[in-house]
Amino acid sequence: MDGTSWMHRVQEAFKMLSPRVRRKLNEDAQRAPDGAYRMRCKIVRNLVRGVRPVVIAEVLACAYSQVFRVAKRFVEEGPDSLPDRRADNGDEKVTEGYACLLLAIAAESPRDHGYDRPTWTQELFVKVLAEKTGITISTSTMCRLLRRLEVRLGAPKPIVGCPWRKQRRTRRLNDIRRLIEHAPAKEVIVYVDEVDIHLNPKIGVDWMPSGMQKTVLTPGQNKKRYLAGALNARTGRLTWVEYTSKASDLFIKQLWQLAKCDYPHAPKIHVILDNYRIHKSERTKLTLLALQDRVILHFLPPYCPDHNKIERVWRDLHANVTRNHRCKDMNELMSEVHKYLRHKDIEKQKKYSARRAA
Repeated sequence: MDGTSWMHRVQEAFKMLSPRVRRKLNEDAQRAPDGAYRMRCKIVRNLVRGVRPVVIAEVLACAYSQVFRVAKRFVEEGPDSLPDRRADNGDEKVTEGYACLLLAIAAESPRDHGYDRPTWTQELFVKVLAEKTGITISTSTMCRLLRRLEVRLGAPKPIVGCPWRKQRRTRRLNDIRRLIEHAPAKEVIVYVDEVDIHLNPKIGVDWMPSGMQKTVLTPGQNKKRYLAGALNARTGRLTWVEYTSKASDLFIKQLWQLAKCDYPHAPKIHVILDNYRIHKSERTKLTLLALQDRVILHFLPPYCPDHNKIERVWRDLHANVTRNHRCKDMNELMSEVHKYLRHKDIEKQKKYSARRAA
């Protein structure tokens, strides 16, 4: 039977339907959430309108044979033949419990489940879950499930374990938290840290067309500048100083700026910082004495960068300015750095102000 005959048979079958069923089929052809079902409704609708099967296949980008299969099913079984028949295959394999177990396993290592590999593959996810649930799915189904659960393929974050005992570490972090919550309003609390700025750009991932690899021109001989920054824990104000070396002079310059320029009227300035050696040098101690105890240092436990909130500012600085940059000299690069930090200062203060208002 040729395409014209099937077209006429579909038209006759469509006429036999009630107005409500015909209206629903036309609506499903436009708005049905299931794409495959929506495609089959479109095929029937176009056949009813008199569009030839070869044209339908071309316009809808489907197989010519699919048009005939849909037409045959519709003529023989009516609209009930259009939904996906896989719904009758039995209970769904990928249940909510299966998905939750996958999320838990993805947060672990294959070594935790008796395998020597340190990283996961889709095939290994399928195998481990089959062992634990008795349910085996295909790797393509696993791929779709991982995408739906937003389990991504990414680079782990390298960390160094804190050498302190857990109780001591927790006690120190709690002391700093209480300081932020209960220090008098006139006293200032800032997070402090330093960052290196290299003229040789940090290389990072970027989007690029297939078959093309972007290039980043490096100046060859590297040059460095160093910043010391202070983020106000209450207001979000961001201040910084620049120096040519990452020595005690950089930190001392920042202490004087905090006390004399940034917060000249604050009776106390509490500085939350890491254990870098320039923060504890003899010259730093002499500077603290010269400031007459107006500046008090509060050291975080070793290797706890996530608890120093200015670290996020430096990560954003690298992502927005220094990574893959094309500045020709250090002056141009530092101009971009200062421009970004001024914008970040305004953004942070607005964010903290909105948070206090809420």
